[in-house]
Amino acid sequence: MDPSLIRTVSDAAQAMGVPLRHRELALLATYHRELLLWNEKINLVSVKSALDIPIKHVIDSLTIAPFITNRYAKVLDIGSGAGFPGIPLKIVLNELHVFLLEASRKKSSFLKHIIRSLNLAGTIVIHDRAERLMQGETYREYFDTVISRATLKLPVLIRMGAHFLNPNGFLIAMKGKNPDAELNDAENLPERAVFPSVSIHEIRLPVTGDFRKIVIYKKLS
Repeated sequence: MDPSLIRTVSDAAQAMGVPLRHRELALLATYHRELLLWNEKINLVSVKSALDIPIKHVIDSLTIAPFITNRYAKVLDIGSGAGFPGIPLKIVLNELHVFLLEASRKKSSFLKHIIRSLNLAGTIVIHDRAERLMQGETYREYFDTVISRATLKLPVLIRMGAHFLNPNGFLIAMKGKNPDAELNDAENLPERAVFPSVSIHEIRLPVTGDFRKIVIYKKLS
């Protein structure tokens, strides 16, 4: 990541109330470099402009950092792909225990590589499908926070959150500008009973001005 992009990321994060130190910027720069190198061999992310990874992936991932109030939380990132949002969150909130759930073998290999390259202790890759994990008891009510970034529809995500989240845990769905149809579809689910409250936060990304909505459910105690 060239110096101008590093400044762009730093300024954008600062604008969102997530100031980045030199260590975090250096790790994000290495992550960016390795992602571009691997992206030449396997399809990790779509890159149409120089700002796509720094803003539409890294900064977008960090929009939820202010909503993770337990700095020691066990966090499950469902459908992590190239590591968004789990890797940027771990870089910035380094005391989190982050579990990256990814079904693709190639993407899982990249995630393991980047964890080693950045020395991200307390970060684990689970190469599996969420639906298969739900058939067992290992991760039932294990996590404090479950996150999905535009990977799953809300009804599916709520069912998974009901299984994976411990009581009082938070389900965070990162959505586009208008998730109203998904919100309506989720209202009548049986599992919705364990998520009686929902908060919705509208975010506008710095630089690009793209709108996002963050949907947060809290599980009953």
